[in-house]
Amino acid sequence: MEKAMDAGRQSEVTCVDFWANEFGMRVRIALRELGVAFEYVEEDLRVRERSELVRRMNPVHRSIPILIHHGLPVCGSVNIIEYIDEGWGEARLLPGNPVDRADARFWADFVDHKVFGAQVRFLESKGEEKDELVEQLKRLEEVLGDKGFFSGDDFGFLDIVTIPFSSMFHGYEQLGRFDLDVECPKLTQWAKRCKQRESVRAVLPDDTEMYELHKHLYGIE
Repeated sequence: MEKAMDAGRQSEVTCVDFWANEFGMRVRIALRELGVAFEYVEEDLRVRERSELVRRMNPVHRSIPILIHHGLPVCGSVNIIEYIDEGWGEARLLPGNPVDRADARFWADFVDHKVFGAQVRFLESKGEEKDELVEQLKRLEEVLGDKGFFSGDDFGFLDIVTIPFSSMFHGYEQLGRFDLDVECPKLTQWAKRCKQRESVRAVLPDDTEMYELHKHLYGIE
């Protein structure tokens, strides 16, 4: 389990999250990428009732991740990444060109709705609905193309949005009985490059632990 970088009761920056939350991993990677010290507070999503802290800081959705900065909450993983980028980013995570920024936001929305939605249906079907998942991953691979990272040579916003889902690549392969190195070789090589970064290595969970948790959550034998 990830340790807080700056544990303390009066921390300036606090991240409320669950270790296996793909959306929250983004926030923790962005904080580490920009060198922002933070206190990490674990919210166990396996427990049905949300904590008093989550209910107070996100009363509308009662969801995580939540970034608390000087006592004020910022909610929604993509929204939080942009907040971090604006507040601490000297080398911006989002592209400088407005068209490129809009494109990055478009594909971030694609990951949130198309990729995550396909993952949920894949797990609910116990691996039967794999074609849609592979199709969405292939579409992401087309966006990546031959670039080192989604924005080019530099690790940035869309990489941070997407890389947490690589923690389920092993689970995809095991449950769906396919080889991602065959189906999406450029995407798997991209994931390996991302995992060379300290910010990513410190946050992404063990692939097997991630898969075992999802097997339990989705009743997979």
